[in-house]
Amino acid sequence: MLKFKSVLQICISVAVLSACAPQKQANEHTVKQVIDDAISRLYETKSTKELENLTEDDAMALFSEEELNVLASRYWIFDVNVPVTVSVIRSTKQEVVPFWLSTSGFQKTDLTLNNEISSYEIWQKNFEAGTVQLGINGFDNFRLPYFVAVKPQNEEDDLQISHVVPADQPVTVLQDSVTTYNDWTELVTENVPESLLGAGLLTTIRGRSSESNIVGAFRETAFPSSNKPDQLMLTWSDDPATTIDIQWRTNTTVENGSVKYRELGATEEQEVGAEKFEMEDRNLVNDRFIYRFTAHLTALTPGQKYQYLIAPETDWAKADTFETADQSEKLSFIWTGDTHHSPVAGEVANKAFEAHPDAKFISFAGDLVSDGTDRNQWDDLWQFTGNVIKRIPLMSVPGNHDERYGLGAEMYRNMFSYPKNGPDSVPSEQTYAFTYNNALFLMIDGVYSTDLNTKWIEDQLKNSDAKWKFAMFHFPPYNWEEPYLDMQQAWVPLFDKYHVDMVFSGHIHYYMRSKPMNGGKVVKSYNDGTAYIISLAIMGQTDPEKATVEPYAEKREFTNGLYQYIKIDGDNLTYESVNLEGKAIDSFSITKSRK
Repeated sequence: MLKFKSVLQICISVAVLSACAPQKQANEHTVKQVIDDAISRLYETKSTKELENLTEDDAMALFSEEELNVLASRYWIFDVNVPVTVSVIRSTKQEVVPFWLSTSGFQKTDLTLNNEISSYEIWQKNFEAGTVQLGINGFDNFRLPYFVAVKPQNEEDDLQISHVVPADQPVTVLQDSVTTYNDWTELVTENVPESLLGAGLLTTIRGRSSESNIVGAFRETAFPSSNKPDQLMLTWSDDPATTIDIQWRTNTTVENGSVKYRELGATEEQEVGAEKFEMEDRNLVNDRFIYRFTAHLTALTPGQKYQYLIAPETDWAKADTFETADQSEKLSFIWTGDTHHSPVAGEVANKAFEAHPDAKFISFAGDLVSDGTDRNQWDDLWQFTGNVIKRIPLMSVPGNHDERYGLGAEMYRNMFSYPKNGPDSVPSEQTYAFTYNNALFLMIDGVYSTDLNTKWIEDQLKNSDAKWKFAMFHFPPYNWEEPYLDMQQAWVPLFDKYHVDMVFSGHIHYYMRSKPMNGGKVVKSYNDGTAYIISLAIMGQTDPEKATVEPYAEKREFTNGLYQYIKIDGDNLTYESVNLEGKAIDSFSITKSRK
């Protein structure tokens, strides 16, 4: 077993040395380049049907010997300072063993370990001091990719692991009850063989399986782009009283974009150019590349209605409209949770706006889609909700499905234009704040990190003089299934200290409104405590019969298709949660007490 000193050296080496890893030679292909090129060749030679039916043998036949060598050696690279035994630990649920494993000298052992959902077999090979190179997880998209253990052949050696590629995957120590998938920290090792206890553990993320995915990889969008602008969407990245952002999509034949706009009822118009961004979804057969455009409209008049057109449209009879904040003490808005690119989400949004055309914006509390890396799912969502989000801004937060399998929320970020005022330690626009009239909204990426958001939350709250304060993030601190104790410990005291009126969440797929909460306990009035609310657009897998009692809950419903409508007028707030039949399943009001 490695000495504790050696364990520390593993962690320190990776933290320091991976940051100064030498750059690879320019002529050395990466796994991504090889797979990109192969998929481009497939699109030139295969029909959609043929792509859908590709086999493992078909995938192997795509590559030259040189390309296969890249796939067998550049998925994971690291240096070791002493002779080591490398263990590739792979799930027995994966039907096809990676093609390179046995041919590169790894041998299957009798050793095994497991976690809650899978058993793992262990393949081993000895390496001299120097560079270790390992291959892809496979051509399938198996979501439990292999992880790696490294142990010195001589127990007295102090192992250092350095220059790890990819650099953002932590190296820890293998033992029972440790995380191997950094995007699923609750899934931990069990029954680790004694001979591997204390080994250096190269952890991974489940999303790495997609890096070389060819078999079963290809998808189509039901709503492909064209040269006509579509997917119109409004957001704010600055002051709602004087600015608005307008986004849309085209195919890649459209090189430039602009917006014409004018005050409602006026004839004088203005035009502003748009930023263009190319988006790629490598496995989207009928729409691999698109352009998304964003136009920033500034110096607008508060409380004014405007018309707008996306070029090349010139017919003002076809214009859409938006309205700036009027800087009064009035506000109404709509929110829901867990839309998951479902037609039901579109039905919820459209019925909500039809019933409440006075709403100034709409918010989704995370899990906008089911797999945030699949652009066809975003196409679904924009198609289903498009009639609403082109007329009032959509202000959302990411959920765990939007940051799927540890791959981050890049596609989510690329879809929106939000304020860049979040904490430096969180990816830009995933956590942000905005103020509409006399209400502060903290839009928090609760999936990314609790600790990295905490100081920012307090800074926003203590520096705001808004009368009403709201927070939205995907994971609910209080719920029957998996209460988030880290949020209860880090964020709830701040919500108490600065009196956040309401916290909006989703994730658990049921409806719950708490009684007034302060210090983790129920208090008499919402003037003294916070309402914690969970809601949903679509039903998940929540089983009402398994739901335990929540003594803090004022209202609980196991249903779906809900939206919440909140209306503020000075010191008064009214709230209702409404189902698809237009019936309010919950309602209450708050009147601010004069202090």
